[in-house]
Amino acid sequence: MEKNKLNILIVFYSMTGNVAKLAKAVAEGAMSVKDTEVRIRQVEELIPKEKWNDIMKKVKEELKDIPIASMGDLEWADGIAFGTPTRYGNMTAQMKEYIDETGGLWQKGALENKVAGIFTSTSTQHGGQETTIITSMVPLFHLGMIVVGIPYSEQRLFAFDSISGGSPYGASSISGPKADRSPTSNELEIAKTLGRRIAEVSRKISGK
Repeated sequence: MEKNKLNILIVFYSMTGNVAKLAKAVAEGAMSVKDTEVRIRQVEELIPKEKWNDIMKKVKEELKDIPIASMGDLEWADGIAFGTPTRYGNMTAQMKEYIDETGGLWQKGALENKVAGIFTSTSTQHGGQETTIITSMVPLFHLGMIVVGIPYSEQRLFAFDSISGGSPYGASSISGPKADRSPTSNELEIAKTLGRRIAEVSRKISGK
């Protein structure tokens, strides 16, 4: 590992593939910052395989080569982007379980002063994107992390002539009631901005 290499972790849960697409965009944004190494990880699935529908089976097959996130990944990282679909205005149980496993890291302050950002996807335009991102921040504050959003220097946040996710709180996309609407170019570019911002702020905080 290079001494001054910046380490950025993208950890996500995706059931229909939309958050996974945002995760790759966030990773691309982080990698645009010089001397940055990025890890993409997914959290454990809690839904039994016998209950997976055809869409879920397809997505899980597509994501099978992405490793499962560990506590070691969190310790390795200087900055972390957490990605989760919305479940009634909150993060998914899968992501919550992963965060709930950080008790040991919390006790020794291992995540203090690490930079974090959040991205999400909802079925509808007003389906809880902002509440999911904001409520996801709460445990990160307990862990001592420094949470960043997306400033309005990202001009795509001003988009008004089309339906689009993205807010000052974090990156997001609208997937539609059947989850078949992929993130738009506007949403993907905002996700890249989040990844780049996490990396840039992480460099300043870590001194790398």
